[in-house]
Amino acid sequence: MVFQVFRSEYEDVAPVELPIHEAVLGRAAEYGDRPALIDGVDGTTVSHAQLDRHSRRIAAAFAAAGVAKGDVLALHSPNTVLFPAVFYAASRCGAAVTTVHPLATEGEFATQIRDSGARWIVTVAALLETARAAAGRGDAVAEIFVCDQAEGHRSVLGLLDSTDPEPSVPLDPADDLAVLPYSSGTTGSPKGVMLTHRNIATNLAQLDPLVTSGPDDRILAVLPFFHIYGLTALMNAPLRNGSTVVVLPRFDLRQFLAAIDRHRITAVYVAPPIVLALAKHPLVDDYDLSSLRHIVCAAAPLDAELAGACSRRLGLPTVRQAYGMTELSPGTHAVPLDEPAPPPGAVGKLVPSTELRIVGLEAGEDLAAGASGEIVIRGPQVMKGYLGRPAETDAMIGPDGWLHTGDVGRVDEDGWLYVVDRVKELIKYKGYQVAPADLEALLLTHEAIADAAVIGVDGADGNEVPKAFVVRQRGAALSAEDVIAYVAERVAPYKRVRRVEFLDSVPRATTGKILRRELRARERSSTA
Repeated sequence: MVFQVFRSEYEDVAPVELPIHEAVLGRAAEYGDRPALIDGVDGTTVSHAQLDRHSRRIAAAFAAAGVAKGDVLALHSPNTVLFPAVFYAASRCGAAVTTVHPLATEGEFATQIRDSGARWIVTVAALLETARAAAGRGDAVAEIFVCDQAEGHRSVLGLLDSTDPEPSVPLDPADDLAVLPYSSGTTGSPKGVMLTHRNIATNLAQLDPLVTSGPDDRILAVLPFFHIYGLTALMNAPLRNGSTVVVLPRFDLRQFLAAIDRHRITAVYVAPPIVLALAKHPLVDDYDLSSLRHIVCAAAPLDAELAGACSRRLGLPTVRQAYGMTELSPGTHAVPLDEPAPPPGAVGKLVPSTELRIVGLEAGEDLAAGASGEIVIRGPQVMKGYLGRPAETDAMIGPDGWLHTGDVGRVDEDGWLYVVDRVKELIKYKGYQVAPADLEALLLTHEAIADAAVIGVDGADGNEVPKAFVVRQRGAALSAEDVIAYVAERVAPYKRVRRVEFLDSVPRATTGKILRRELRARERSSTA
């Protein structure tokens, strides 16, 4: 079969045949006493040399405790300056790290432990009760460590004084797992994504020509390290290049803005809700954000008008986008940092050594530039597969290595990718396909709307119709009729919002993705 294949305009990179700890910390001695990590709350600073040393000492203690090649260690923590050291320490032992959402319930955590086969847990005292309860549902967990202090548990801080020998574990970067993140579950049940050392180390090299950093850069890490976006863009990539990462445990707008001001942050990697805050919130005017050179947004679609409003307010040329997914380690596209004026709405160009096809949603035929269809990717960053789910792996990755993303997009004549929506989230109204992201972007242009989400619901005539969940701006007087009329004046008839419900907040994952499954569950319960 002849495919219509789009290829990267960048020179191919060789697969990186290194364990992730070597790929990231291999130049730590060169960067030496330069700060690698700064706690954005209390100012604790860890140099690049210290980070390397800490990871080696923790690895020695882990190995003495029994952490071995083939094990899985569950890292259950908000962003801290110890998170990277624990991650690389596990890697030095030959263990894979399964990252756990800090807000996971006992049941969700227990399910992940059981599915991943995790034998070790590293958490923090504030989350210890959940970790204990989750571990108590089975007998697989050998020990729970804490990053700070908790009675009855060894502290990672204490492990820094270990005198045990450093482990030397042979690893096959092409086959051995480095990280086992779980997919968000926004369109299905969470699945363990098997990412090898080669997957994630090579992806760092692929991203470098487009979105690199250096020793003079200061990156603000507010998106979570537990998610592959944060793990790559805010931890592995900047530390590999000698940058300084200022760490925040969670997103709080005032704290976020103050950290940019105080630490003279040069780049932030964010999700659309943060771009929305930077564009619209009055608090932004109280801080000096002039040190910012780049804002990169990923994890969910970003409306071009919102991006423009944000960049104009902050005096930046543009808000740059990037595209990928957990199953792709995660990056396949980015707007290059040296691109002065990318087309509005473009999520980027293909990173090196990566191929793309656009496949028709109905007939499955390959489409040319300009046509919209499913985005299909092939490259060295494609995951090894879903843990213990060969059928689901085969459904996503073909025998020739092409991964079906489930995202709808198009490529223009210059190679820029535009993401339209998720295949499973498209609303089918009388045979027409309506993209929720398009309606959400339009709703956010209304001055009285602070946030919005759209899903398809059953209409009276049996057709699926768009329903908007809207958060009013504080003090705004806005009715459902106002919302429906606003959209109707600006879209084709088949795209009109037919129903509106007002919420205090739109449910979102930590990465900013709208949790449509929660909105669907809310809809089902209200119509039951």
